[in-house]
Amino acid sequence: MLLSSRSELRTLLIFAAVVLMMPIWLLPLGAAYPDLLQKFAIFGIFVIGYNLFFGLTGYLSFGHATFLGVGSYAAVWCFKLLTVNVLPAIVFGILVSGFFAAVIGFICLRRSGIYFSILTLALAQMCYSLAYSVLTPITNGETSLQMEAHDARLLDSWIAPHVGDGLPITHLFGIPMSGYPGFYFCAVILIISFWFSIRIFNSPFGLQLRAIKSNQERMQYSGYNTRIYLFSAFLISGMYAGLAGSLMAAIDPLAGAERMQWTASGEVVLMTILGGVGTLIGPMLGVGVIKYFENIFSSYNHDALLESFSFLPQPLAEALTFVVSPFVGEGWHLTLGILFMLVVIFLPGGIMEGVDRIRARFSRHKQPQQTEQTT
Repeated sequence: MLLSSRSELRTLLIFAAVVLMMPIWLLPLGAAYPDLLQKFAIFGIFVIGYNLFFGLTGYLSFGHATFLGVGSYAAVWCFKLLTVNVLPAIVFGILVSGFFAAVIGFICLRRSGIYFSILTLALAQMCYSLAYSVLTPITNGETSLQMEAHDARLLDSWIAPHVGDGLPITHLFGIPMSGYPGFYFCAVILIISFWFSIRIFNSPFGLQLRAIKSNQERMQYSGYNTRIYLFSAFLISGMYAGLAGSLMAAIDPLAGAERMQWTASGEVVLMTILGGVGTLIGPMLGVGVIKYFENIFSSYNHDALLESFSFLPQPLAEALTFVVSPFVGEGWHLTLGILFMLVVIFLPGGIMEGVDRIRARFSRHKQPQQTEQTT
């Protein structure tokens, strides 16, 4: 246990250092601006929670974006009714998302395999349709829910009744949730969320979830009520998604039904598979790859490519621009699709499998050298 705790602490410290120094080491890659860093942190929380359920139990959910959207809606309503301080909004978003996760999990976990996946997809689309049309008085439909100048904000009006009539900005006890302060707030929550996921992975509860993934029938024959463990994991995963949705609203105080669409659920599945299902770090590598492609590769156009190849002779630069241009800019999905296909074919365990193979190869090279030195 002592060795395990030391390993967990070392992993947590390395992860915290990497996350907190993202504005520095992402600068050469052109991805150090606050908006993108906030996306890395928020979707990292989202995918950590999803991996706790899908990675440990093997149950594939296509409806987790529902909890992301519910968390955003709950946070914005907290901003409108109570206060623009983000702390109550985050707590409220987690609780409301947890309630939705409990209801959906109670229904869907009566089935397993593809039937469970279809149920989650169907309920997610039902929630999306309700938010988009039927529940317009609550969600504001296609125009999205956002703060307005005449909102009640009861706590703020009670604490500071003479504040101006303009639209306030979200804050954490006076610290604005924009720019780098917003990123570091999300980064701290990401680190805490990662620590909690480590504890779950290495706990008896995490071991039981892995046993369900390995052979659920044998677990049931051994006397375990597997549905309780699955329900608990689904609830925790949904609350993680609600936390991510609340942070989205804290950084940009609006909530739209598009966050609940099935494509958003599919995106978190791709992130998890691309990075490595059931690993601690892998899904966050998937977040980094997909969000980097979405925000950096998509910004390259013909002129930007031509400028990048300007050090080459003009005919060669134009030829390379012609070859590369279909894979960047609006064609970034093509590049991501090719990358995903290659990973699935050659690295079924995701990017982390490639990292493990490289690590194993280096360790094999070092071992003969050490034996030679000892002889």
